[in-house]
Amino acid sequence: GVLAMMYEMPRHLFLDEALQHRAYENTALSIGYQQTISQPYIVALMTQLAGVSDPSVKRVLDIGTGCGYQAAILSRMADWVFTVERIEALSFSARERLQTLGYKNISYLCGDGYAGWLKKAPFDAIIVAAAPPDVPEALKQQLSPGGRLVIPVGEGEQQGLRLIERTANGFVEQTVAAVKFVPLVAAGQT
Repeated sequence: GVLAMMYEMPRHLFLDEALQHRAYENTALSIGYQQTISQPYIVALMTQLAGVSDPSVKRVLDIGTGCGYQAAILSRMADWVFTVERIEALSFSARERLQTLGYKNISYLCGDGYAGWLKKAPFDAIIVAAAPPDVPEALKQQLSPGGRLVIPVGEGEQQGLRLIERTANGFVEQTVAAVKFVPLVAAGQT
Protein backbone atom coordinates (compact mmCIF):
# COMPACT_ATOMS: atom_id res chain seq x y z
CA GLY A 1 0.00 0.00 0.00
CA VAL A 2 2.80 2.43 0.88
CA LEU A 3 4.67 1.80 -2.37
CA ALA A 4 1.52 2.12 -4.46
CA MET A 5 0.75 5.44 -2.76
CA MET A 6 4.25 6.73 -3.41
CA TYR A 7 4.13 5.61 -7.02
CA GLU A 8 1.06 7.79 -7.54
CA MET A 9 2.51 10.80 -5.69
CA PRO A 10 3.95 13.48 -8.07
CA ARG A 11 7.21 14.15 -6.16
CA HIS A 12 8.31 16.76 -8.72
CA LEU A 13 5.50 19.08 -7.55
CA PHE A 14 7.24 19.34 -4.17
CA LEU A 15 10.52 20.67 -5.61
CA ASP A 16 11.67 23.93 -7.16
CA GLU A 17 11.58 23.88 -10.94
CA ALA A 18 15.39 23.72 -11.15
CA LEU A 19 15.43 20.34 -9.35
CA GLN A 20 12.29 18.78 -10.81
CA HIS A 21 14.31 16.76 -13.34
CA ARG A 22 15.85 14.89 -10.37
CA ALA A 23 12.56 14.33 -8.51
CA TYR A 24 12.44 10.57 -9.05
CA GLU A 25 16.01 9.79 -8.09
CA ASN A 26 16.32 7.86 -4.84
CA THR A 27 18.16 10.69 -3.13
CA ALA A 28 17.52 13.57 -0.74
CA LEU A 29 17.30 16.94 -2.49
CA SER A 30 17.58 20.52 -1.24
CA ILE A 31 14.38 22.47 -0.58
CA GLY A 32 16.20 25.57 0.69
CA TYR A 33 16.89 26.83 4.21
CA GLN A 34 19.48 24.03 4.64
CA GLN A 35 16.65 21.47 4.58
CA THR A 36 15.95 18.52 2.28
CA ILE A 37 13.16 16.38 0.91
CA SER A 38 14.00 12.86 2.08
CA GLN A 39 14.88 10.17 -0.42
CA PRO A 40 11.83 8.13 -1.46
CA TYR A 41 13.16 4.90 0.07
CA ILE A 42 13.40 6.52 3.52
CA VAL A 43 9.93 8.09 3.21
CA ALA A 44 8.52 4.65 2.35
CA LEU A 45 10.44 2.93 5.15
CA MET A 46 9.36 5.44 7.79
CA THR A 47 5.73 5.33 6.64
CA GLN A 48 5.76 1.53 6.71
CA LEU A 49 7.39 1.39 10.16
CA ALA A 50 4.81 3.85 11.52
CA GLY A 51 2.06 1.47 10.41
CA VAL A 52 0.11 4.24 8.71
CA SER A 53 -1.42 1.85 6.17
CA ASP A 54 -3.26 0.10 9.03
CA PRO A 55 -6.89 1.34 9.09
CA SER A 56 -6.68 1.76 12.89
CA VAL A 57 -4.15 4.57 12.42
CA LYS A 58 -6.37 7.65 12.23
CA ARG A 59 -4.27 10.57 13.53
CA VAL A 60 -0.65 11.12 12.51
CA LEU A 61 1.84 13.75 13.62
CA ASP A 62 4.45 14.75 11.02
CA ILE A 63 7.42 16.64 12.47
CA GLY A 64 9.42 18.59 9.89
CA THR A 65 6.87 19.52 7.22
CA GLY A 66 9.55 20.78 4.86
CA CYS A 67 8.02 20.90 1.37
CA GLY A 68 5.01 18.81 2.45
CA TYR A 69 5.85 15.57 0.60
CA GLN A 70 5.67 13.28 3.66
CA ALA A 71 2.45 14.98 4.85
CA ALA A 72 0.90 14.36 1.42
CA ILE A 73 1.80 10.65 1.57
CA LEU A 74 0.44 10.35 5.11
CA SER A 75 -2.78 12.20 4.30
CA ARG A 76 -3.69 9.59 1.70
CA MET A 77 -3.61 6.88 4.39
CA ALA A 78 -4.65 8.48 7.68
CA ASP A 79 -7.87 10.30 8.54
CA TRP A 80 -5.96 13.40 9.68
CA VAL A 81 -2.36 14.60 9.57
CA PHE A 82 -0.97 17.26 11.91
CA THR A 83 2.27 18.67 10.57
CA VAL A 84 4.79 20.88 12.38
CA GLU A 85 7.54 22.97 10.78
CA ARG A 86 9.81 25.45 12.58
CA ILE A 87 10.77 27.49 9.48
CA GLU A 88 7.91 29.87 8.74
CA ALA A 89 8.61 30.18 4.99
CA LEU A 90 8.63 26.39 4.55
CA SER A 91 5.47 25.98 6.63
CA PHE A 92 3.68 28.63 4.56
CA SER A 93 4.78 27.28 1.17
CA ALA A 94 3.94 23.67 2.15
CA ARG A 95 0.45 24.74 3.25
CA GLU A 96 -0.11 26.65 0.01
CA ARG A 97 1.17 23.75 -2.10
CA LEU A 98 -0.87 21.08 -0.31
CA GLN A 99 -4.05 23.14 -0.33
CA THR A 100 -3.59 23.90 -4.05
CA LEU A 101 -3.15 20.16 -4.69
CA GLY A 102 -6.43 19.50 -2.89
CA TYR A 103 -5.30 18.03 0.44
CA LYS A 104 -7.99 18.86 2.98
CA ASN A 105 -7.15 16.57 5.92
CA ILE A 106 -3.96 18.30 7.09
CA SER A 107 -3.53 20.80 9.93
CA TYR A 108 -0.42 23.01 10.01
CA LEU A 109 1.62 24.46 12.85
CA CYS A 110 4.70 26.62 12.61
CA GLY A 111 6.41 25.64 15.83
CA ASP A 112 8.87 23.53 17.74
CA GLY A 113 9.14 19.91 16.62
CA TYR A 114 10.66 18.95 19.97
CA ALA A 115 7.35 19.88 21.61
CA GLY A 116 5.14 18.04 19.12
CA TRP A 117 1.55 19.29 19.13
CA LEU A 118 0.20 18.69 22.62
CA LYS A 119 -3.19 20.32 21.98
CA LYS A 120 -3.92 17.78 19.23
CA ALA A 121 -2.47 14.69 20.98
CA PRO A 122 -2.66 11.76 21.23
CA PHE A 123 -1.44 10.41 17.89
CA ASP A 124 -1.55 6.88 16.51
CA ALA A 125 1.74 7.50 14.70
CA ILE A 126 4.46 10.15 14.76
CA ILE A 127 7.09 10.52 12.03
CA VAL A 128 10.04 12.86 12.55
CA ALA A 129 12.09 14.01 9.53
CA ALA A 130 15.05 15.47 11.43
CA ALA A 131 17.46 13.99 13.95
CA PRO A 132 17.67 15.07 17.60
CA PRO A 133 20.59 13.82 19.71
CA ASP A 134 18.07 12.01 21.95
CA VAL A 135 14.40 11.09 21.64
CA PRO A 136 12.24 14.01 22.86
CA GLU A 137 10.15 12.77 25.80
CA ALA A 138 7.26 15.04 24.73
CA LEU A 139 6.86 13.06 21.50
CA LYS A 140 6.76 9.73 23.30
CA GLN A 141 4.12 11.04 25.68
CA GLN A 142 1.94 12.19 22.77
CA LEU A 143 1.61 8.64 21.41
CA SER A 144 -1.68 6.87 21.95
CA PRO A 145 -1.56 3.34 23.42
CA GLY A 146 -0.22 1.08 20.67
CA GLY A 147 1.11 4.12 18.80
CA ARG A 148 4.42 4.20 16.95
CA LEU A 149 7.10 6.87 16.79
CA VAL A 150 9.61 6.70 13.92
CA ILE A 151 12.56 9.02 14.43
CA PRO A 152 16.21 9.35 13.40
CA VAL A 153 18.35 9.81 16.50
CA GLY A 154 21.98 10.87 16.81
CA GLU A 155 24.39 13.46 15.53
CA GLY A 156 26.43 13.79 12.34
CA GLU A 157 27.26 10.41 10.83
CA GLN A 158 26.12 8.51 13.93
CA GLN A 159 22.35 8.39 13.42
CA GLY A 160 20.01 5.45 13.74
CA LEU A 161 16.40 5.26 12.63
CA ARG A 162 14.39 4.17 15.67
CA LEU A 163 10.97 2.64 15.99
CA ILE A 164 9.40 3.27 19.40
CA GLU A 165 6.11 1.59 20.27
CA ARG A 166 3.94 2.56 23.23
CA THR A 167 2.73 -0.53 25.07
CA ALA A 168 0.65 -1.04 28.22
CA ASN A 169 3.96 -1.40 30.09
CA GLY A 170 5.84 1.58 28.66
CA PHE A 171 7.89 1.84 25.48
CA VAL A 172 9.67 -0.70 23.32
CA GLU A 173 12.50 0.67 21.16
CA GLN A 174 14.54 -0.75 18.34
CA THR A 175 17.04 0.72 15.89
CA VAL A 176 16.10 -0.22 12.35
CA ALA A 177 18.74 1.33 10.08
CA ALA A 178 21.65 3.74 9.88
CA VAL A 179 20.48 7.05 8.39
CA LYS A 180 21.58 10.64 7.84
CA PHE A 181 19.10 13.47 8.44
CA VAL A 182 19.38 17.19 9.03
CA PRO A 183 19.41 17.98 12.78
CA LEU A 184 16.16 18.57 14.64
CA VAL A 185 16.47 22.13 15.85
CA ALA A 186 14.22 23.70 18.46
CA ALA A 187 12.11 26.62 17.24
CA GLY A 188 14.01 29.88 17.49
CA GLN A 189 17.42 28.21 17.16
CA THR A 190 19.56 27.99 14.05
